[in-house]
Amino acid sequence: MIKNFIEELEWRGMIHTIMPGAKEQLEKELTTAYLGIDPTADSLHIGHLVGVMILKHFQLCGHRPLALIGGATGMIGDPSGKSQERNLLDEATLRHNQEAIRAQLAKLLDFDSDAPNAARLVNNYDWMKEFSFLDFARDIGKCITVNYMMAKDSVKKRFNGEGEGMSFTEFTYQLLQGYDFLHLYQTMNCKIQLGGADQWGNITTGTELIRRKLGAEAEAFAITCPLITKADGTKFGKTESGNVWLDARYTSPYKFYQFWLNVSDEDAKRYIKIFTLLDRETIEGLIAEHDAAPHLRTLQKRLAEEITTMIHSREEYEKAVGASQILFGGATSDALKQLDEQTLLQVFEGVPQFRIARAELNGLTLIDLAAEKTQIFPSKGECRKMVQGGGVSLNKEKVSDPQQTLSEADLIADKYLLVQRGKKNYYLVIAE
Repeated sequence: MIKNFIEELEWRGMIHTIMPGAKEQLEKELTTAYLGIDPTADSLHIGHLVGVMILKHFQLCGHRPLALIGGATGMIGDPSGKSQERNLLDEATLRHNQEAIRAQLAKLLDFDSDAPNAARLVNNYDWMKEFSFLDFARDIGKCITVNYMMAKDSVKKRFNGEGEGMSFTEFTYQLLQGYDFLHLYQTMNCKIQLGGADQWGNITTGTELIRRKLGAEAEAFAITCPLITKADGTKFGKTESGNVWLDARYTSPYKFYQFWLNVSDEDAKRYIKIFTLLDRETIEGLIAEHDAAPHLRTLQKRLAEEITTMIHSREEYEKAVGASQILFGGATSDALKQLDEQTLLQVFEGVPQFRIARAELNGLTLIDLAAEKTQIFPSKGECRKMVQGGGVSLNKEKVSDPQQTLSEADLIADKYLLVQRGKKNYYLVIAE
């Protein structure tokens, strides 16, 4: 039983506006729709994920998704939601970014099967690069009036003094995006454009261009999703250190997992519908379970599990859970020893660090390390007392003798010692 795309998105809270006729078109036949992705980096971030999930649902509902890499439009910059012009990319960078993005999308969309609704990746640079300015001005520019273009919110805002005004280049952006829709309509029978609510103006320019160019019987539609925010109104997907990327080189699976684990209860209830493929019954069950015992964070844990597994892998998810338990749970020294250096430093980001010379380590006693070489304890007496009370651990193992000697064999990742004083105080000693 194939689900109805609109109904599926509606209960998930993923629809903002639907152009009349779109629903009927989807119920009539296998339909092709596209969503544009800006290739300004060689990785998607979680802000892109809403659109990608919509393409995923579109394919699961039996339709054909196109992911359009905006190579040409990426060279120009979209004024929607921006108050500054953006940097323009060269072709080599674009191609590199396109390949990287395709590899990420392939984890979520089926590009390679011979199913009639297999996904396709297209790049608007491929059809725009041969288009001369004169041809574009004559064939496309004359179809849409400046009055029509000026009426769009994204243009109005910039004209009314947000930022430094708007260049002619950016003003033409909606025509270029409109032409993409026309081109895909003519070459791939693509009848729907999907996008965020801020794209409505650009998308409707496309449907208008198709109608004016091909006649009133040429039917094209738009469906947009709400812009995702956090419950406190701030922008979703940004942390203090910047974007949360899907590429492990930029955001480690541990940090990615932590991001989802730490969302608020209110956000978790929305995000689990948007960013996972769990069905309605399962999600409603999880929300009820969560409401009965919010302190267990059932929703956040399941959200983080589903999405980390989907973007990275089950193995990376389990490693992230193991790393998280080192700080907050009863993880063992074995779990600690399995951490790679990058994850170790992320887990203990912000804990006090001390440095000692590696040469001094062999034969050094724990009490000398903790009270003389570092300031973990203010005195040897206090250190001795806490060790006797069972309150000191080295690398997650309880220390029973303050005179215990250390060696290079104790180092984690051949460089670090982790000293724990009491339940919550961690110290990282770096042997150099």
